[in-house]
Amino acid sequence: MARLLVFDLDGTLVDSSRDIAASVNAALARAAPGAAEIPLEVILSFVGEGARLLVERSLREARLDLSADELLPVYLECYAMRLLDTTRLYPGIAEALEALDGTTLAVLTNKPGDLSRAILEGLGIAGCFARVLGAGDVPSRKPDPAGLLQLMAWARALPGETWMVGDSATDVDVARAAGVGAAGVTWGFNPGALRAAGADRLIDDPRELVSLVTR
Repeated sequence: MARLLVFDLDGTLVDSSRDIAASVNAALARAAPGAAEIPLEVILSFVGEGARLLVERSLREARLDLSADELLPVYLECYAMRLLDTTRLYPGIAEALEALDGTTLAVLTNKPGDLSRAILEGLGIAGCFARVLGAGDVPSRKPDPAGLLQLMAWARALPGETWMVGDSATDVDVARAAGVGAAGVTWGFNPGALRAAGADRLIDDPRELVSLVTR
């Protein structure tokens, strides 16, 4: 029986797609006035492995001769200005978290930890999570298992008592690296890549999340 559920953030708990895309395009426009906007669906295919890779991939897509070091702080500034413009919980997430009351819940994301905590606070669900770890809080990003192992050690949860819940192949990979169960949610940013990654469980509706701790 699971004692610890560790959630990804973007594409799993929250739909932040439009705010991320708007911030990428705002950063490109600021750094290179006149740069063509990158479509939402293209930017979403770049999400999941941290802000630096998001920026690197966006620069390649825009064919701009700028370095990630130049654009990354611009992107982070643009994103901090619009964290909650359109970002919302996915339907059913609040109810699912309430149903999981009594189970230790945590968040592990490649988004900067301070921005992640601000989003959860702004959406009123920060109190559901015992710990929230993001970039800057752990020495390496997913799929490196360091952050997940840190959460397991803190919660004193064994691999067989832990699930990683996410919407991407990166989340499946970090679960595999830590030896824990991988639960993939199909409402996220890239369901095709998630299915190809071979999660142990696929979750089609947030109401199914409670089954991770009752089976």
